[in-house]
Amino acid sequence: MLNQSFLSRRDLLARTGCGFGMLALTDLLARTSEAQNASQPNRSARPFAGRPPHHVARAKRIIFLYMPGGPSHVDLFDPKPRLAKDNGKPLPFKKPKLERTKTGNLLASPWKFAKHGESGIEVSELLPQVATQIDDICVVRSMLADNINHSGAALQMCTGEQAFSRPSMGSWLTYGLGTENQNLPSFVVVSPAAVFQGAQLWASSFLPSAYQGTLIRDLNNPIANLGEPKADRKRQRAKLDALRRLNDLHKQHRVIDSQLDARIASFELAFRMQREAADAFNVSQESESTHKLYGVGNASTDLFGRQCLLGRRLLERGVRFVHLFDAPKNNAWDHHSNIKSNLPQRCAAVDQPIAALLADLKSRGMLEDTLVLWGGEFGRTPTAEKGNGREHHPFGFTMWLAGGGIRGGMTYGATDEFGWHSVQDKVHVHDLHATILHLMGFDHERLTYRHAGRDYRLTDVHGRVVNDIVS
Repeated sequence: MLNQSFLSRRDLLARTGCGFGMLALTDLLARTSEAQNASQPNRSARPFAGRPPHHVARAKRIIFLYMPGGPSHVDLFDPKPRLAKDNGKPLPFKKPKLERTKTGNLLASPWKFAKHGESGIEVSELLPQVATQIDDICVVRSMLADNINHSGAALQMCTGEQAFSRPSMGSWLTYGLGTENQNLPSFVVVSPAAVFQGAQLWASSFLPSAYQGTLIRDLNNPIANLGEPKADRKRQRAKLDALRRLNDLHKQHRVIDSQLDARIASFELAFRMQREAADAFNVSQESESTHKLYGVGNASTDLFGRQCLLGRRLLERGVRFVHLFDAPKNNAWDHHSNIKSNLPQRCAAVDQPIAALLADLKSRGMLEDTLVLWGGEFGRTPTAEKGNGREHHPFGFTMWLAGGGIRGGMTYGATDEFGWHSVQDKVHVHDLHATILHLMGFDHERLTYRHAGRDYRLTDVHGRVVNDIVS
């Protein structure tokens, strides 16, 4: 008698009715696979092999500087004189029905803005170092998201979907392009503390499991059990070869099992990583002047400084996607109260490291083909919460991009005079994802994966490339 709890649909086709259903399915899948992947490396056997994009890419790699919780746009990159003028007054129009908690009257930013660089873009006094790099940055002031809660909004920002498990942005890019360095993970996530939604933000979902992000929590011991000083490499290689033969025999009796393929690939990657990863993850090898540049050793900037420095080392060694969470604790940018003390603290922690990363990439000739993305899952309300804080705000907020084919020294889009609604050249999260894929060489409508009877993509059925910010 068949144990139904262990049967997938394909198993059922293979093991009932003498397997005739599977004969038809196998033929259909084989034809599709041959047509689509005739010139492509076998993803099961070589999941990280390099693959060509759809068109010439402007960027080869991405580093996403993610501020979990939602940085306040009206306090950092979107100055609002009208907000200062009407400070303490009620918002003069009706708020959207989508409210998490009721906020009070208008709350002006207590920080000054000034123009910087040849572009004259206004930046808050809280980010003086980032302001020095503003001519390489495109500030998008008209972002839109669909969810007012951290869990859904973070999921949408990182995967394109706010409710269900979907492959993360890094997983899609690794699936599409593979990696430049077979001895390192292609997708690395650094998150010192847990964040809302956790692993779903870097998971591969229904894509083969090999494409999920490699998580680093402890920067002092980034990859556990990496080194084996006394190991005989020839003996290790022989063990892995024997294990692969056993796994191949096991696979012959299973129709499709991406988790098994991922496990086999992980054994091979771990073996190769022993050659190179120990060096790649060791930021102590950098010079004293480089440590000083990034703020390593300084109490306020050390953690994110080491993250940014590690990110640069990984990028220059061929890692495709690096996702850095500013997470000394969960949702460090979620300032519902005491924003006057909490926001300066977070800005002080990331300002110097981010500016150093941009300057360092540029000095090494890497910024032109490295896309740098900064932001959170949404912004904060222009109205006050608890008198001295700001609520979640997906209706209009700011993110910025630099390098990798982006036009630097410009602002794009606008919110209204209070910073509430995105009103000009709106950029939805789906549009951001479409633009990122475009810069990485992909037509976002063509980078798809068939699952459960339909073709899925990062942008779902939405998204447009924001050509005006592409150089």
